[in-house]
Amino acid sequence: MKPKKIPMRMCLGCGEMKPKKELLRVVRSPEGEISLDFTGKKNGRGAYICLSTDCLEKARKGRRLEKTFSCKIEDSVYEVMANELRNETENS
Repeated sequence: MKPKKIPMRMCLGCGEMKPKKELLRVVRSPEGEISLDFTGKKNGRGAYICLSTDCLEKARKGRRLEKTFSCKIEDSVYEVMANELRNETENS
């Protein structure tokens, strides 16, 4: 029996290839709203980052999320995402 293929994705912060389940999905909804997708099932365009605020900050400084989603992302959106990420990592 063939081993099951593990989908790999690249973190926009550190640039490492990791299994999809180890990464957090950032999604831009069809309405243009940017948010974190902890379930991985929200509708919209997705990008991936590690479960650390460091990778979110690296992606922010390099404007990698803005390039991926082809839109301007306000600082307030990054702050909300950082707070959600901190709360999620503290609870797990």
